[in-house]
Amino acid sequence: MLRAGLIGFPSTGKTTLFQLLTSAREAHRPSGKSEANVGVSRVPDERLDRLTALFNPRKRVPATVEFADIAGTGTRTGAQALLDVAPFRNADALPHVVRMFRDTSVPHPAGSVDPARDVRTMEDEVLLADLGVVERRLERLERDLKKAATPELRKEQEILIRCREALEAGRPLRALELPPEEAKRLRGFQFLSAKPLLLVLNLDESDLASADDAVRLAGLEAVMSGAATRAVPICAKIELEIAQLDEGDARAFMSDLGLRESGLDRVIRASYDLLGYISFFTVGEDECRAWSIPRETPAVLAAGEIHSDISRGFIRAELVRYEHLLARGSLAACREHGELRLEGKEYIVLDGDVINFRHAT
Repeated sequence: MLRAGLIGFPSTGKTTLFQLLTSAREAHRPSGKSEANVGVSRVPDERLDRLTALFNPRKRVPATVEFADIAGTGTRTGAQALLDVAPFRNADALPHVVRMFRDTSVPHPAGSVDPARDVRTMEDEVLLADLGVVERRLERLERDLKKAATPELRKEQEILIRCREALEAGRPLRALELPPEEAKRLRGFQFLSAKPLLLVLNLDESDLASADDAVRLAGLEAVMSGAATRAVPICAKIELEIAQLDEGDARAFMSDLGLRESGLDRVIRASYDLLGYISFFTVGEDECRAWSIPRETPAVLAAGEIHSDISRGFIRAELVRYEHLLARGSLAACREHGELRLEGKEYIVLDGDVINFRHAT
């Protein structure tokens, strides 16, 4: 399952957003300040909805994203300690909830609403947290190298020195263009600034009409030019109202506001896309399911997402494109038109592939 750790200063709407994303309006708050609250969101996908309508299965299983929230993340006192909590270090991405709404009844802890300042401050705290990890490891490496100066330790030291230089210069590690081998060496450190960053811009209701211009209005153009960074404007207050309506009323309310989809769906989908993940589908009378895999995943590894035995006994992947299946109405019709084909282990699975894996038992 993909994992995202929500970060943000107090009074941004972060915890409200977490509860809405995970349908946990009555969620139990962690007892300790460094204990994470964790919930799961379903990735919205119209393709799965249409496949479900086509096959009418007993079960429909969407792809999911796990969100973690810690009360008090970014309090400007002890924020780095909170960012060291396991669900954040283990997260695949860090959605940062940024306050843009102006509500005098909810005072901003810094005294004023300034989204660009808050983004810079949080980024500085993330960089400092990573710098502490790098410096501690370099100190350990220096001692180890005096005992045995192996090529492996020398290489690790060289990479970490480059990381330290970037962090001291105020550059997040996601901006480093590392070869795959070097990036793999750093994976175990779970550096926060190496993770993709999603800025969730929490707007006033009156600003929804200019939501497409939110990045410029917040003064965040320079931040958005960085690597692995994306922004999604929402209005948590409106999302809360939508969540309390039935489906028909919610659609009508969104239409009145000129919203094509809910902000929650956009946050979930952006988290999914930012990580470079795609979905393939398995279909049948028992179940229609969306499976999450990284882009460029070969068929044999995609099969392992379903079960390791399927990957080990892989014979062929029988697949059809989603759009062909929907147009023909059945797998049999796709087979008749030559649109159902067999692929081997090295086939790169594409977003929207509908696959049946043939495997030895």
